[in-house]
Amino acid sequence: MIADARICLENGDCPGEVLVFAQGGYLSWLEVCSWSDTIEVTLALARRMLCR
Repeated sequence: MIADARICLENGDCPGEVLVFAQGGYLSWLEVCSWSDTIEVTLALARRMLCR
């Protein structure tokens, strides 16, 4: 794993995270993890929250 970022909402909840993996200097895996039973953590949500 070369990087990780928590997905935090405006109300302070952090329902998940994004993990970035590389192999041989190239992106090999991107994982979106959900910790919440009530908020669906998707790649689209992660993109919106991380690109603010």
